Amino acid sequence: MSNDTVLYTSENKIALITLNRPKEMNRLNAAMVDGLHHAWHRFMAGEDRVAIVTGAGEKAFSAGADLAAPPSDLYRAMPNIGVPVDKPVIAATQGWVVGGAMVLTTMCDLMISADTTRFSYPEVKIALSGGLISNLPTRIPHKIAMELLLLGEPMDVKRAYEVGYVNRIVPQADLMAAAMDWARKIAATAPLPSRMLKRFAAEA
Repeated sequence: MSNDTVLYTSENKIALITLNRPKEMNRLNAAMVDGLHHAWHRFMAGEDRVAIVTGAGEKAFSAGADLAAPPSDLYRAMPNIGVPVDKPVIAATQGWVVGGAMVLTTMCDLMISADTTRFSYPEVKIALSGGLISNLPTRIPHKIAMELLLLGEPMDVKRAYEVGYVNRIVPQADLMAAAMDWARKIAATAPLPSRMLKRFAAEA
């Protein structure tokens, strides 16, 4: 890995990709974009069958782009946007999931969230948006997506679960155990059908 802002570990065909700027609430800067870009390439090139992406610390999965040093190429950090990824990806979230981090979780196939998770896409309030979130209305009901995008107000994890954005809510202490349980189940299945089904779903 080119830097320590994104950690990559591999065990039993499961990749664990960790956003690693906990003191900065895992805000996305140029180094983290580069780290995620390389992590997705490593995932696709190796033998890992499923990836979990999570954030270090308890305050945030990621508080979005680092406005003190915003990355100019955020798209490179996103699976299926910056790097083609047809292997399954699970998001394991806690605390805040803001802006560009919501783009990242939207591009994941499954999401397990701690009961502390809150989602926010506040770009209308800061007058800045790269437009990467435009596929959100294909993931949740259109009017719910537009409420989130046009009002810029947070959505708690309970509502995110109710509208189908989150698969499962667990206590924060159980988050990684729950994510690893699902990852092990996916890793134990035949990899070619799961990759085919992910591609077909994306095309549909």
